[in-house]
Amino acid sequence: MCGEAEDVHSALKAIEAIQPDIAIVDITLKDTYGMELIKTLKQKHPKLPVLVLSMHDESLYGERALRSGAKGYLNKQEATKKVIPALRHILGGGIFVSEKMATGILFKVAGGQSTDGDSPTDALTDRELEVFQLLGQGLGVRTIAEQLFVSVKTIEAHREHIKQKMNFKSSSELLRFAIQYSLKKGN
Repeated sequence: MCGEAEDVHSALKAIEAIQPDIAIVDITLKDTYGMELIKTLKQKHPKLPVLVLSMHDESLYGERALRSGAKGYLNKQEATKKVIPALRHILGGGIFVSEKMATGILFKVAGGQSTDGDSPTDALTDRELEVFQLLGQGLGVRTIAEQLFVSVKTIEAHREHIKQKMNFKSSSELLRFAIQYSLKKGN
């Protein structure tokens, strides 16, 4: 390991200075969502491979991380056994995901059903998913806005889009579902 950072600004600064062979990114960062860092790295350092190492459910974040530009996704519970093989595989030009995730992706590509079934959150953008999860953790709109460094109106707009995409009639119906979903997923 040649560097460490807890937020996007520090991570980008360290990557510029150190120029690592690979970046290991978590979904949860101090100042923002890890998907935003992955997208920024893809833009600013397109040749830098990224491995996501996270406690979050791969069925919820794995594909999103790959679409954002990551070359692998590894759950922290599996990290002890698989992090070195994952790093080697990615540095060798491959993509690393769990067998379960690979099977789900292949079923989707082949036109079958995924092994976990489609998630109701699949239609959400990365930012909408982040807002949905924060609502599910019981945070209010103002707190979410402060945490994500955006306006209250932006969060309210995201909440409305989530309601529309998930066919909820009211904000309280959305909130109930978000809390239940959060408890079910263990986030």
